Amino acid sequence: MKTKLQFGTPCLALIWLIVTTLPFIFVVATSLKTQDETFSAPVWALPQHLYFGNYAAVLEGPYFTYFRNSAFVVGVSVLLIVLVSAMAAYAFARLRFSLNKTLFAIIVAGMIVPLHATLVPIYLLTRNLGLYDTPFALLGPYVALSLPVSIFILTGFMRQIPRELEEAAQLDGAGPFRIFSRIFLPLSTPGLATVAIYNGIGLWNEFIFAYMLTSTPEHRTLPLAIWDFQGQYSSNVPAMLAVVTLTSLPLIAAYAFGQERVIKGMMAGSLKG
Repeated sequence: MKTKLQFGTPCLALIWLIVTTLPFIFVVATSLKTQDETFSAPVWALPQHLYFGNYAAVLEGPYFTYFRNSAFVVGVSVLLIVLVSAMAAYAFARLRFSLNKTLFAIIVAGMIVPLHATLVPIYLLTRNLGLYDTPFALLGPYVALSLPVSIFILTGFMRQIPRELEEAAQLDGAGPFRIFSRIFLPLSTPGLATVAIYNGIGLWNEFIFAYMLTSTPEHRTLPLAIWDFQGQYSSNVPAMLAVVTLTSLPLIAAYAFGQERVIKGMMAGSLKG
């Protein structure tokens, strides 16, 4: 039985690798085809000749403007998410106050709120605040909707930090802020990295709020770059997939670099101390 498990696990892993890799291979292969070849050849056929004109067309357009907007919005949002969720998690994990469990339950309940239920209120609020179609229109929704899961992860992580360290710091005269900045933040680095990578990947690919709260190329993000190659009656499919490929490369690099931290942080955050 043990031999079968040892043999079966690598086979299942190999099958899963193939299943998850094929879509990316399809996207890259199609992005290297011409428009005519896309419709004349079989869907899964490899390109007859490598055609890099799609990438040239993408890079000659406003791609770098979209990239800059995405980098700004995602970078600032992730920084705020990590900072706010870390402070909130410290309060829930260590500070004793009457509404601790109640407030934590309310925040965690935010994880089950349907995204689409918030679209109209957020759109109206953004218009009323004069932030529509500005670089700051996406910061509020991105941070607010990412906080529940981030606080949940970091609270579970901080609860595992030994209380002896906190008590020793208190004996030395350290207050809550100093304990948080000198002890909890450094020891929570794996959890903070998990929250940063997890939210960074999700926000980099976010489409619906970027589409709803921005309207001009000067303020739109990378997921909306595909609209530059979609017309009323036809679409440049290879160019659109070239955009998808270029957009995915930073995410693949980030996840390949930080996947171990994400897995360890998620597992640690799911345990209770």
